[in-house]
Amino acid sequence: MRLCFFDFEVMSTVNMVLCIMILAVGCIVYARTKNKVPFHIGVAFGLFAVTHVIAMFGVQCSFVTTVMLIKVFAYLIVLFSLREMYSKN
Repeated sequence: MRLCFFDFEVMSTVNMVLCIMILAVGCIVYARTKNKVPFHIGVAFGLFAVTHVIAMFGVQCSFVTTVMLIKVFAYLIVLFSLREMYSKN
């Protein structure tokens, strides 16, 4: 009995598309409001999309350190962006 309906590539593709959509929305919001926080969060999700592309090509084992650093950097961007929003209020 198969418990998983999606294979790894489908999930990586869906995640990549969603990350690219968040990147696009972040850029649009920045263009309209000049608020850098949505742009930074969009960039972070753009970096997550890069890691999904690496996974889809099946070379994540060759780039373990690179993928880890990209993800840590992206999480830090989100963290500091949210901190910036909090400190403005």
